[in-house]
Amino acid sequence: MSQSISRDFQHFVFSTKERATFLTDASFRHETHAYMAGACENMESPPVVIGGVADHVHVFCRLSKNLSQAAFVRDLKRETTKWIKTTNRSLRDFRWQAGYGAFSVSPSHIDALAKYIRNQEEHHRKVGFQDEFRRLCKKYGAELDERYAWD
Repeated sequence: MSQSISRDFQHFVFSTKERATFLTDASFRHETHAYMAGACENMESPPVVIGGVADHVHVFCRLSKNLSQAAFVRDLKRETTKWIKTTNRSLRDFRWQAGYGAFSVSPSHIDALAKYIRNQEEHHRKVGFQDEFRRLCKKYGAELDERYAWD
């Protein structure tokens, strides 16, 4: 076959370093998510939805056939960190955590996951990031070693 075809929906989750609430300003947070969406497009990984709260982000996209998960997240974090630090001088200490969660999403679950990500602010009035991440790992059958998860 001379053509490569891929339709790989991925849900990435990562927090700010030590879950610092760098993105408390809702307007700037939405700008950051919009910038991330553009970065995803530039990496041939069209976003379905990007959302989150002050201390973490959910990136739901169709991952490019030309990128590994690790390369995608590395480049996305690098680009957004540079943008955040130059756009908002008060966030010159901004950093993402080193790790991330990456979960494959069935096309039949796209709408439900998109709704979940769009409702992050409401969701996190009841549940913190660490409990949410534990639940996601359990749901997707991903083994979580808490000794290394919370930098």
